[in-house]
Amino acid sequence: MLKKLYLAFCLLLLSYNIYAQAGKLLPPSGLMIDLVANSDYQSINGYGIQPSPLNLADKNVQAVLIGSTNPAFSWEVNSTGNAVVQDAYQILVADSKELLSAGKGNVWDAGKVIGTQSAGVIFKGADLKPNTTYYWTVRVCSNNQPEPSAYAIPKAFYTDAVLTDHKLPSYPSQITEQKPVSFTKNNNVYFADFGKDAFAQLKVNLFTDRDDESVMIRIGEVLDANGNLNRKPTGNMRYAQYKIDLHRGMHTYKIQLQPNAVNTRPAAVKAPVYIGEVTPFRYCEIEGYNRALKAEDLTRLMVHYQFDDGAANFHSSDSTLNAVWELCKYSMKATSYLGTYVDGDRERIPYEADAYINQLSHYAVDREYTIARKTSEYLIYHPTWPTEWIMQSVLIAWNDYLYIGDIRSVKYNYDNLKAKSLTSLEDSTHLISTLNGKVTKDVLAAIHFNGTLKDVVDWPHNQETDGFVFCKYNPVVNAYYYRALIIMQKIADDLGKVADAKYYGQKALAVKKAFHQMFYDSKQKLYVDGDTTKHTSLHTNMFALAFELVDREYQRPVLEFVRSRGMACSVYGSQFLLDAIYNAGGGDYGLSLLTSKTDRSWYNMIRVGSTITLEAWDNKYKPNQDWNHAWGAAAANIISRKLMGVEPLTPGWTSFSVKPQIGSLTNASINVPTVKGTINVAYQQDEKYFEMNITIPANTSVQIHLPLKGRKYQVWQGDTKVKSHTAGQWVLLDNVGSGDYRFKIEYL
Repeated sequence: MLKKLYLAFCLLLLSYNIYAQAGKLLPPSGLMIDLVANSDYQSINGYGIQPSPLNLADKNVQAVLIGSTNPAFSWEVNSTGNAVVQDAYQILVADSKELLSAGKGNVWDAGKVIGTQSAGVIFKGADLKPNTTYYWTVRVCSNNQPEPSAYAIPKAFYTDAVLTDHKLPSYPSQITEQKPVSFTKNNNVYFADFGKDAFAQLKVNLFTDRDDESVMIRIGEVLDANGNLNRKPTGNMRYAQYKIDLHRGMHTYKIQLQPNAVNTRPAAVKAPVYIGEVTPFRYCEIEGYNRALKAEDLTRLMVHYQFDDGAANFHSSDSTLNAVWELCKYSMKATSYLGTYVDGDRERIPYEADAYINQLSHYAVDREYTIARKTSEYLIYHPTWPTEWIMQSVLIAWNDYLYIGDIRSVKYNYDNLKAKSLTSLEDSTHLISTLNGKVTKDVLAAIHFNGTLKDVVDWPHNQETDGFVFCKYNPVVNAYYYRALIIMQKIADDLGKVADAKYYGQKALAVKKAFHQMFYDSKQKLYVDGDTTKHTSLHTNMFALAFELVDREYQRPVLEFVRSRGMACSVYGSQFLLDAIYNAGGGDYGLSLLTSKTDRSWYNMIRVGSTITLEAWDNKYKPNQDWNHAWGAAAANIISRKLMGVEPLTPGWTSFSVKPQIGSLTNASINVPTVKGTINVAYQQDEKYFEMNITIPANTSVQIHLPLKGRKYQVWQGDTKVKSHTAGQWVLLDNVGSGDYRFKIEYL
């Protein structure tokens, strides 16, 4: 009898422990419909208003509008337990809050759907009506708690006046009012500094008791050598002045900004009519006002896209690296003012190269995906002239799917992406060229381009290509070609296009072999710039490394050469240079570039006085540059993806990798926002150990890499020794489930 009671007690204790480990399954959060988190957002002329039933007939109101007949739903699974995976979900959609609160989805009740999918779940209910307000919610079950969670807090969404099979929503442009951070007066001139550059407008409160009084207001981005507003800045750094004739009494004057002749041309993305023209400025002078003026009398109206300043944070033991992160993070917000990625203020035109870097860095600093997808689909039909950048559309579309887990955009644009991979330019060498007679009118029509394709390598040509020799067959172009083929194989696989996946896989193998045969110089142990030259440049070798064309046995001399060239590339090229360095395990050198204080560095952008990344490393390298160009912000995604090592492995972050290469940093921490939830990682190290503290979101798993440093070791999870295995210079812990963990490798 006692034995039976003891066994029963043990079973009860075991059950309690299992329940305690399982934790509590909380309601889902982070709900998005068609990638929009704040689906009930409404505003009037840039100012958010309290959400209410939307009247589309009111032309004064701007709102997020869902235009797809079958939108997609996404959410985060929440649990206090470890290794939690969603087993099932139930979505409800209703046309009234009351029905949804009663647990009824009169528009769609998905029932209990078995599966782990929590991103990009397609609506399958009754036909949505245009101009209608709907509400939705979701609950989930998990592997260690089969009873469903409570329903998530419902979200409202508004349908557009016209619904189609594929239509992207976006946020209206928003205004944030800002006061000067410093305000002084000198020789009858008031001077205001708003702290950071921004695309904005200005309003000021002024008083007069006369009929003939006027003031001069000047705004600009740059100071001169004496610390005054630079009235003759070089290049495309902005400055303007406006005379204001005052009316009797106290009035608020809003400066009517004059449009720029270049960046308002037909090809440019226009500022929304409800916002009006904007210009980038940080500083303001007011001259000729003979009365007292306070900082509170000036207001800058910063225009930007939806942005969560608290979504991502980074801090390390290196103050320069921290400043570089903040520069690049702010650049994502500041340059989002048109709701589409553009090339700063010089032309306001989307370019693939800008969008690729913008996209990756935006993903690193905010859980916001609509602007990247909008730009991706815009560029499908509005491509630019460089050969490589045509293929970047494939890379951008893949990132959209990889980071979001929603395949609809890739599926909808699949035929266009096939054309953008430029297989039509391949000849008997298995490589592509714009000089082999393959560029026909039909090819150009298929990629929606009316012009002349030209290899770019880097920009500008006369400064940033490290002496690259252009030949008929270009290794940089063909490195892009190889990467596009690899991606097309993955896309075709996930779309169930078996024959296409096989086709692209075989082509990729052939291209890799042909690339090595044509461009590898066995004497130099490097890759040369073309089929008719022995010259070797940084760009040829860094793109080969970045796009994984260099097998392990060839990597060491290639990496050594890349290191020897320094930052001999543009701010655009730095994206691929740093990808190459970290891919080859060169984290120490990568950190030295990220924290460099030469004139070819992010620190130099800060030193010269900019608060948004520049179009070039310095004015001397591109005299016509602007000071608000997000393609200079590659460091944001490199810090997140490579230095901190947090990257998705499968679409929607279902699995991801954490592979830190923090170099000589003694500590570093980051929050990485994802569609599955925020990943929090913190590292500490010295000569004796490396420690990782990590929060892994539910419904994901991670490959943990701990640096081996070529020594005997012991791995700990908390206070428990754990088994592991090595992979190159890493100790690998596979398929670690969700939860909070502390991993430590001790070097013996």
